[in-house]
Parts: sequence; C-alpha cells; structure tokens
Amino acid sequence: MAQCDVCGKGLSFGIKVSHSHRRTNRTWKANVRRVRAIVNGTPKTIYACTRCLRSNKVTRAI
Repeated sequence: MAQCDVCGKGLSFGIKVSHSHRRTNRTWKANVRRVRAIVNGTPKTIYACTRCLRSNKVTRAI
C-alpha cells in the first residue's frame, strides 16, 4: 500500500548503521496519503505521495 499511484514511489531498502557500526537492513516507506483526485475526468480515491501533492501533479476532487 505504501506506493504512490502517480509517480510509483514506494518501498526503498538500505542499511541502518548504529553508533558501534553494526549494520542491519531496514526499509523506508513513502509518505503516502489517501486522497480523492480527478482521474480521467471522474473523481476517484487514489494513493499519492506528499511530493506529488505538493508539486500539483494531482488535481484534488472537492
């Protein structure tokens, strides 16, 4: 569910490094919000990341 329907941003993987430099795997989830947007002329509920919402890539339905 943590994937943007507009740009496709989703889960990313990396390594968490502690102060003693022990390395463990971790994940980052995209900051995704459930919004009503206009898709193909009709209002529809989609999941959009906050970067797409802020840069006006999503036209919100009122």
